[in-house]
Amino acid sequence: ALDHAEHVMDLYTPQRRQAMAVLHGIDPGVQCLSYASGALWVLGYPEQALKRSREALALAQELDHPYSLADAQSTGGTMMHLFRRDLPAAQALAEASMALASEHEFPYFLAQATMQRGRTLAEQGRIDEGIAQLRQGLAAWESTGTRYRRPTFLAWLAEAYGKAGQAQEGLSVLDEALAQVESTDERYYESELRRLKGELLIQGDKSGADSSFHQAESCFQHAIEVARRQQAKSWELRATMSLARLWHAQGSQGKKAEAHQLLAEIYDWFTEGFDTADLIEARTLLEELSY
Repeated sequence: ALDHAEHVMDLYTPQRRQAMAVLHGIDPGVQCLSYASGALWVLGYPEQALKRSREALALAQELDHPYSLADAQSTGGTMMHLFRRDLPAAQALAEASMALASEHEFPYFLAQATMQRGRTLAEQGRIDEGIAQLRQGLAAWESTGTRYRRPTFLAWLAEAYGKAGQAQEGLSVLDEALAQVESTDERYYESELRRLKGELLIQGDKSGADSSFHQAESCFQHAIEVARRQQAKSWELRATMSLARLWHAQGSQGKKAEAHQLLAEIYDWFTEGFDTADLIEARTLLEELSY
């Protein structure tokens, strides 16, 4: 995906950009910068990803083409801030995107931005309001006839249910998302879906049964396998942290050492983005596993 996006940028002619935006309905430079930013983040390059996202937004603002700007705000900018877990920035851009999409009657971007805002609210503790916005946005998204990215948005809803203490509702939503992954082969968010399933299985089991532990462990390992197959280093880091925490909670010194080794290997792969929430958490967990 990154190769294709960069190839488009090589072919992109700034002198013709206004004509291309009118011809295609969206500026291909803006769109491919947004796609490149998402691909770079998943591949494990957070700083390069943020740079591309900002370039997409700057180009869209220069063009003065509302639909291209909506894409840069929502698909590029807000998604990037959500990946980085920069919630205030994500919320501000999601709200700007909602306003722009409402003004110009862009139902696709309005639905997506509504869900993005809902996710930021849930993550910041306004859980009921966040769930309501996620469900509202998802209904609007589905009303356009698209199923694209639906597994991602269902994952956000499931995670919000988990924060509300409704693990079983979250697991039901994840089962729906994973069923769509298998039917459509849209596997972009599959690693996160499987990781979140493991987290909700642990949360939903109040007895601490071995069966839940093993099911969660299997989910985390599956998530790591998917991420490695996709070369999705950012997803791999998250799944590895979940597995390392599970092994750490076991209390076994052997498992603790194994968790440290596994997490150190993926953490040491990264060369940038050490100020991002995921890498800060990974570094803290490594320190905990060292004792």
